[in-house]
Amino acid sequence: MKVIIVNSYEEGAKVAADIIEGIVRENPACTLGLATGSSPVGMYKELARRCANEGLDFSAVHSVNLDEYVGLTPDHPQSYRYFMDSNLFDHINIKKENTYVAKGIDDPAANLAEFNAVLAKSDVAVQVLGIGPDGHLGFNEPGDTLHDHAYMETLDESTIEANARFFASKDEVPKAAFTMGMGDILRARKLLLIISGNKQEAATKLLVKEAIDPHCPATFMRLHRDATVIIEKKLADEIGYKG
Repeated sequence: MKVIIVNSYEEGAKVAADIIEGIVRENPACTLGLATGSSPVGMYKELARRCANEGLDFSAVHSVNLDEYVGLTPDHPQSYRYFMDSNLFDHINIKKENTYVAKGIDDPAANLAEFNAVLAKSDVAVQVLGIGPDGHLGFNEPGDTLHDHAYMETLDESTIEANARFFASKDEVPKAAFTMGMGDILRARKLLLIISGNKQEAATKLLVKEAIDPHCPATFMRLHRDATVIIEKKLADEIGYKG
């Protein structure tokens, strides 16, 4: 696993954008695995800038997203489809029909079957990831076992608490989400994890300790043959990671 230590969030966003740009320029018809949350927002802004000003072309790119809340319509401000449109897709020349975010409404079984069908035919060139304070990736919550394929996860109380700031109240946070399984994540050709914010516990378990632990799903990244982690120096120093 390659670890890149950067001096700031902004520097990390540019480093991450460099990695994505290299993949897109090498294979203009690649499939990108994308994530929501605050960690990749800076990277998305930088990619949009490069698309507008430097000719970075997404017109043949496909994408598939890690997850989506169950029960939110695509136009809900906290749905992940809305997030991706407003933070990236509306600002680059990607074709919306080439982007996939699991459906959050109507028949859950049908939505999950469709999500798994899309993943089965997707050769993901790079999977972008953020990390939860407890080490979850996507909505793969810590536990005794992890899932191979996409499934519907009942969200832990800690995840609901962490996401409550995006809603009017904690009671409005959805209690379940569709998410790629850990197997889906690990099948991507490359993993790109951006660690930002107060993630000391998760970062310690991933970068300092040695255990591969389902109670910290992010530790399974160490099994991947091409995984890159971008972390700010301040956080790296706090957890005692020297590189």
